Amino acid sequence: MASKRELVLTIRQLIACIFLSALSLQVLAHSPERPQRIIALSPHAVELLYAIGAGDSIVATISHADYPEQAKAIEVIGDYRGITLEKLIELKPDLVVTWSGGNKLNQIDKIKQLGYHVIDSDPQSLLDIGTSLRQLGAATGHDAKAEQIASEFEQQLQLISAKYQDKAKVKTFYQLWSKPLMTISSGSWLNQFIERCGGINVFGEAEAAYPKISVENVLLTDAQVILIPDDAQTKGHKLFDWKRWQLLPAVKNSHIYYPNAKILHRPTPRVLGAMEQVCQQIDKARVDLYP
Repeated sequence: MASKRELVLTIRQLIACIFLSALSLQVLAHSPERPQRIIALSPHAVELLYAIGAGDSIVATISHADYPEQAKAIEVIGDYRGITLEKLIELKPDLVVTWSGGNKLNQIDKIKQLGYHVIDSDPQSLLDIGTSLRQLGAATGHDAKAEQIASEFEQQLQLISAKYQDKAKVKTFYQLWSKPLMTISSGSWLNQFIERCGGINVFGEAEAAYPKISVENVLLTDAQVILIPDDAQTKGHKLFDWKRWQLLPAVKNSHIYYPNAKILHRPTPRVLGAMEQVCQQIDKARVDLYP
């Protein structure tokens, strides 16, 4: 026979299921052509929706959705650990924009099971940003604005890439984290910036997208540039003093740079400003190497 504790847990689970089921009856069977109540479950989706003119329809998001300024006033119903499904249901969204790369997959499945209109925004490359903009435009009735923003983004991306991509290659080390020391491989989101800027990722061949490494590993690469993302959440980077390792060309020639991580790590049109900053930083080393 089940213990008293097991019975209590079972009853609680049953009540929770009944509660969710009852609330889900409020879900609209069909979404309007231009949704009025959008829940965007990623900071980048919030930014993309504002870019195409749909930001005012966002009723909830997750933590760190801080751009543009008015996004800071949006109700937060979760973070990287998950969202409060009961709150999502209470807000009666007619569109939920999920993020398969950052939301819990079981919660995304549950949202779909409840019958909501769901689209996923999870750009894996710079070109995917244009695709996501158009997808959101089609879903929100802002097609024309989305097409304009996407086209402008793609044109600017092409201009920056054409300016730097085919220049003389520069060995580049991207220090993702300091304790433990971590970097990126060709399988990471950040690698494309190095390649489009005419750099060579010195750990591009690593199997993991974000491998742990040692100082000795870095010294063996003869990296000519070190990029350390500048972010309030990663101030631990400053605890690692590369100036001790003068044998490394990047250190010896003072080519250690701190790109804007907050923008560089977020797949939105603003990323091009951070990308050009990286290109210019790599170019400074290139000028010294190939005068």
